Parts: sequence; C-alpha cells; structure tokens
Amino acid sequence: MDSLSCLFNSRSCLSSSGSDPLMGRIISQLVLPFQLLLIVGLSLASPNDHRYNIGDEVPLFVNKVGPFNNPSETYQYYDLPFCQPGELLPEKESLGEVLNGDRLTNTLYHLKFGVDKDGVVLCHKKLNQNDVSKFRAAIIKDYYYQMYFDDLPFWGFVGKIEDEHWTLDGKGPKYFLFTHVQFDVLYNGNQVIEIHAFSDPSHVVDITEDIDQDVTFTYNVRWNETSTLFKNRMERYSRASAKPVIHQIHWFSVINSIVISVLLMAFFAVSMMQRLKNDLRKWSSGDEEEDKEVGWKYLHGDVFRCPSNMPLLCAVMGAGTQLLTLFSCLFILAFLGVLYPYNRGTLLISSVIIYTLTSAVAGYSSASFYSQFVETGWERSVTFSAVLFLGPFLFMQFFLNSVAVSFGATLSIPFCTILVIILIYTLIAIPLLALGGLIGYRCRSEFQAPSATKKCAREIPPLAWYRKTPGQMFLAGLLPCSAIVVELHQLYATLWGYKISTLPGILFFMFIILILLTVTLSIGLTYIQLTVEDHEWWWRSIFRGGSTAVFMFAYSIYFYCKSNMSGVLQTTIFFVYNTCICYAFFLMLGTISLRASFMFTRRIYHAVKSE
Repeated sequence: MDSLSCLFNSRSCLSSSGSDPLMGRIISQLVLPFQLLLIVGLSLASPNDHRYNIGDEVPLFVNKVGPFNNPSETYQYYDLPFCQPGELLPEKESLGEVLNGDRLTNTLYHLKFGVDKDGVVLCHKKLNQNDVSKFRAAIIKDYYYQMYFDDLPFWGFVGKIEDEHWTLDGKGPKYFLFTHVQFDVLYNGNQVIEIHAFSDPSHVVDITEDIDQDVTFTYNVRWNETSTLFKNRMERYSRASAKPVIHQIHWFSVINSIVISVLLMAFFAVSMMQRLKNDLRKWSSGDEEEDKEVGWKYLHGDVFRCPSNMPLLCAVMGAGTQLLTLFSCLFILAFLGVLYPYNRGTLLISSVIIYTLTSAVAGYSSASFYSQFVETGWERSVTFSAVLFLGPFLFMQFFLNSVAVSFGATLSIPFCTILVIILIYTLIAIPLLALGGLIGYRCRSEFQAPSATKKCAREIPPLAWYRKTPGQMFLAGLLPCSAIVVELHQLYATLWGYKISTLPGILFFMFIILILLTVTLSIGLTYIQLTVEDHEWWWRSIFRGGSTAVFMFAYSIYFYCKSNMSGVLQTTIFFVYNTCICYAFFLMLGTISLRASFMFTRRIYHAVKSE
C-alpha cells in the first residue's frame, strides 16, 4: 500500500530570507553539510528538542505541490493562488533539502501548542478567471500539497472531481476546491507527536466555470493527548507503507531469491573446483593426450598482457571502488538510523559528502592498480577516474536542470547551490583525489606474472556467438537481475512512488547476493573464456559484471510503462536519474567482476606454475 494513499485515507482527507547577501548564503550552505561529519546523529531529533509551552507557536511551513501520479514533478506551493502572507519568507535549507526539491515557506496558518481554534478565517480571496483555471487544472491532474508541522510532513489534495453520476443535475464532471481544513494534532507532554488534516465536504467551491469568485478559506485546530513517545512518532509513516500480507509476501520472495542464489553459487563453485582439479591433474601428469584438453594452460604467456586503454580500465576500477564505498557507507548510515523516511534531504546530503570524501579512494584504487603494470602515466588514470562517473552525471544534471527551470519545478537547482557544489568538489574532492593517487603510486607493488609475457599476442580462434561478449553479457546480467527483481521493484517503488523502504536489512542482503552472484558468474565465465584460448578477458569481465545494470535499466522502462507517470517533466526526471543510477551500478559491478576475474586468473596460473 502506498504510504501517501494510507495517510490521505480518502479523497476528502487533507492531510533565510531572500534579502541575505549572496556570499552569506553560499557560506551558510557550505558549512551546514560538514556538520554531519562532526555529529553522526545530525538528522536524528533529540528528545531535548521540539518542546513547547502552552500557547507557543509551533512552526508550520508549506512546501510544494504536484500531480499525485508524478511524485518527482513538484512546484512551489504558492504557484497556485492560495492565501499568501504579506511577505514570503523562505526557510533556510541545507544543501540536501535544496537538492531534494524542498522549498519551505511561511504561511498564514498559525497553530499554537495546546490551543484549540474554531472557524478561523485564513483569508478572503477573490479568484479571477486565471486563478480558477489554475485550480481547476490542478484538480484535473490530481494535485496534492505538502506541509511540515514541527518537522512532521502531511499532505492534502487541492480539490475533488465529481462526474455526472454523482452530480444532482446530471451534468458533469464538476470540479470543487477545498476551502476548509480541520487539523487534529496529537501531543505527549510538551512535544508534538502526530498531525492529521481533514477537509470538510460541506466547505467547497464549484470552480467548473471560468468566472470570478469570492472564496473564504478557513481552518479549525483540535489538540488531543496520546501515549506515543516522541522517539516513535515517525513510525506512523513506516507503518502506512506496508500491509501485513504484502509484507509477508515480500519476505517470502526475498528468502526464495536468497535460497536459489545460494544453491546456484554452491553448485557453480563445486563444479568449478572439480573441473580445475582435473585440469591441474592433467597438466601435472604429462599425458599428451589429456594435456590437449587443458586449453587455458597455453595462454600463460598472453593472459596477463596489459589490456588496451589501460588508463581507462584503471579509471573504471577507481570510480567503481568509490561508488562501492559510497553504497556501503549509506547502508551503515541506514543501520544507524540516520537515514529514515521523510528526513528531509539527509540521503542526498550524505551522498554528496561521502562521494566527496571517498575521492581519495578513487585516486588510490586507480593509481595503485595502474602502477602495478606501468611505471609512468598514473596521473591519466586518476584524472579519468575523476570524470568517468561525475562527468556524464553532471552533464545529465545540467540537461535535467534546464528542463526543470523551463517548467518552473522545485527540482531546478538554484545558482547558489550549483556554486556551492562546485566549491565543495574543487576545494575538497580534487585535493583528496590527487592525494589518494599519490599514495597509491608511492605504495605500489609491481605485479609479478607467473610467467613471462610473449612479445606477440596469441591468435584467438573463432568463437561461437554465445562465447562472445554480447552472449556472455546476457547470461551474466540476466541471472543476478532475476534474483533481485523483487527488491528492485521495491526500490523503484520507493524512488518513484510513495512506498517507504523500511527494511534496509533486506536491501543489504540482496545487495550482498548481487555481489556474490556477480563474482561467481565472473569467475565462471572467465574460466570458460580461457578454456577456448581467448586471453582478452580484462574488458570483457567489466562488461560481464556491469551487464546487470543494463537489465536494471530495462526493468525501469517496464516499471514506467506499468505506472501512471506521464508528462515531459516526469518522464525526463525518471529516465535521467535511472540512467545515472544504472551507470553507477555498471561501474561498481564491473569493478567487482574485474577484481574477481583478476584474482582467479592469477591464482590458477600460480597453481600451474607451482605444479
């Protein structure tokens, strides 16, 4: 069950000043992200916070509006002609909140702690024909709005539609604008625990026709006590996203995938070990007839030949290792409770900070691996690793930002935020990248091949289609993707719907299964490749491991076609971000596959040498 659907409950259920100097805003946004480095629990509400006395003003901010079926297509709240305060005062936001598309602004609603209110007039507003047209278009597209009350999110629909079957005159459809909100707030002691908002069906305005109308917006407030503790107040949103039956089916599907994957890997490993033992026995026996069957032994002079585009290959390893470190750190933060539902912008700001700090990992990984084979030129591999992922990502973000600006969406990134990101990467990420590369070069260890590499490469015999790169990519990508497809659907439903992923443990287990399957298939397919005397395994191992990302992208297309998302903006957002995510998985899984194949190949040829 979608979380917002549960929280709405029904169609009638509602759920830094601009005058600051430019440099001051830049400095404030630059400093805020790094507070997370000093305090791990920055995003966790402390029991000592959010305490009020009777009559204290509790902060209430309006955030954004957008079509219910297009979760990523959001606009500023006052893009619709709601009641506006005399002066709009945008709330100062962190870098993560800005990247998340949050635009919190003050409102005319005033909710004081413990004070009930009845029939409070928010404003008297004269809607002209253009205003009526905007509201009607929003109702047709099923617009909702989002507000935050004491950091608790809640939502409401702008209005409702009644077709001809429900109208008294039989003429329809008719469009009604909600004009009254009933706030029901639950508190425990001096802290806010929960908030609900409902509309009154008797307080609506018919805006079917384009005519000027005088509208009065009102609201009520009711305060009630609850026994729920403050530390548990966010559990409501988690519970709203999971039905018990669906939850059990999810667990069953995940366990089934894990069991099948473990059995497959065990069978594959046992078969591989038995086959390798037979090969090594034939090699050591000296029997010429049996010796002919061991095809991979003839490649000892070519298998460790430096691949083409060595700097680029090492850059893939550097960027993939950095992304693997990023994902691992995000899982750690999720287990620590730092990342939880509706913690505004924490996931994005954590990703930015971790990616920046792990630039040293990318530099070290690419330089150290490159320096094992070539003494000079490691700087190129480090430079490539810096732009291999970030370059295409920034290009696509620039394209997406241009589209969002043209639509006036909140997803568009302000110039100040762009400048902050550039400063962060220039002043922190690039020096760390260079430092990591230098350490990797200084701490390098020369690779000792089990046998000398021949001057001329051995000719590769003709291969059947299923032994070539496309055929191996299909097999290596299909099996891991089929094992994680259930959790992949849950992930997409979280990213592109209103589902809340409340079980990071399951996601972590499936991530481990994905890595183990990638390693197993990479080793097995590399062995099969060597047995047919094909020694060009370096790049192919990357493509084999990364091929899972191709199937992930294909599934995202299927997910989009089955969803109710539509429109140019939402479609652009969906495919741009999915392309970036799948590209990140391609680099990460390709790196894992390359390392596994390299370790396996070195191990078996060392074993042959020892025999």
